[in-house]
Amino acid sequence: MKSILVPIEKHDLVTSMLECAAKIAANFSGTIEGVALRLPQISVVGPDPVVTVTFPRAEQEDLEILTSARRIFDAFFASDAAAILPDGQRPRHHWRAIDPIDDAGLASLARVYDMTIVGRPQSGMDGPRMTTLEAVLFESGRPLLIAPPRPPRTIGERIVISWNCSSESARTVAYGMPLLLKAREVTVLTVEGAVTPGPSGKELVDCLACHGIEARELTALSGGRKPGEAILEEAQRLGADLLFKGAYTQSRLRQMIFGGATNHILWNTELPVFMAH
Repeated sequence: MKSILVPIEKHDLVTSMLECAAKIAANFSGTIEGVALRLPQISVVGPDPVVTVTFPRAEQEDLEILTSARRIFDAFFASDAAAILPDGQRPRHHWRAIDPIDDAGLASLARVYDMTIVGRPQSGMDGPRMTTLEAVLFESGRPLLIAPPRPPRTIGERIVISWNCSSESARTVAYGMPLLLKAREVTVLTVEGAVTPGPSGKELVDCLACHGIEARELTALSGGRKPGEAILEEAQRLGADLLFKGAYTQSRLRQMIFGGATNHILWNTELPVFMAH
């Protein structure tokens, strides 16, 4: 995890995002790059004939977004919160000097980074947006980390892998091998009944052992809980400071209508979540 991208905009979770980035960068001698993020451009579609009109942003507005984001980034790395390394130094960090980008631009840029860090989605427009998270998740081809509302004290020391036997979970584990290799404790968690056909948690434990990762397998009863609730509650009980979760084994539309583990975790997690699709 040598290169970490953090989209910066003004909201309450940006400090948690940067603290997560700083802790991970410190563990891997990595570099954090910040970039200014703005809302997508507004498009209006008119009927008969169908015409789409996009309203571009004014240069002054982009300048204000860029100035605010750069100020937030610089202020964090000038603060005590960023003094993560044993010698009290800040992790390597760099501001990417480009115009503010929207969600689609962020997803494109994220393709050349080991990880992108976003905030847990908030309702309304005053916090991190689900559209940002999903753009990176589906269009970057790379993993992301979702920062919780409150910065974690540690990250990656005790990892819980939410294993439902799916290809999405397998991909998340593959992307996260550097994190797993550094963890002090790894638990492969399966919630009974919330699985797809595929290798068991025990088989994943055996695979991790081939890489020198000592993990334990745990199957939890749902106890009437929805899968997402069970995963978060079990991770909390185990003292996890990082959750691995494959995203959207069920389709997004189905999860929007009927609910699903991914949706529940995205909106409710209080610990960092490492995720891939």
